[in-house]
Amino acid sequence: MHIVMFEPLIPPNTGNVARTCAATGTVLHLVKPLGFQIDDRSLKRAGLDYWHLVDVRLHESLTEVIEEAEANEANFYFFTKFGKKTYSDVRYNASDYLVFGKETTGLPDYVHTTYPDKGLRLPMGPQMRSLNLSNTVAIALYEALRQLSFPGLG
Repeated sequence: MHIVMFEPLIPPNTGNVARTCAATGTVLHLVKPLGFQIDDRSLKRAGLDYWHLVDVRLHESLTEVIEEAEANEANFYFFTKFGKKTYSDVRYNASDYLVFGKETTGLPDYVHTTYPDKGLRLPMGPQMRSLNLSNTVAIALYEALRQLSFPGLG
């Protein structure tokens, strides 16, 4: 599996996502610009001592990641409150890319217009704007892994 964070801003969120990726053997893609230095102390603290277990890949643009997914004949899904389907309505594959937006503004508008059928959402009450990013990643990733019978995990 692949987790893609588009222009993440908050070091502890990225650190927590990195820790989840380490625990599951998931590749972590970070799309620039980042709102922190990759060696930021709070980023490392949130990921604890698991950074050496994470395959972290930096990208200059979201287009670069989408092209990589397409070249690998992998599916990619955008997690957004504008998604037409819920995250559990999809049948995931081990090569899928799960893409998450920036904490403050989400994904760029072109994603919603260019890929309207690739948007997935997590159900929540109408008064909520969003869930914490690292929680959302964990929920989505573990659903995908559950469907795949948690490959390689004990």
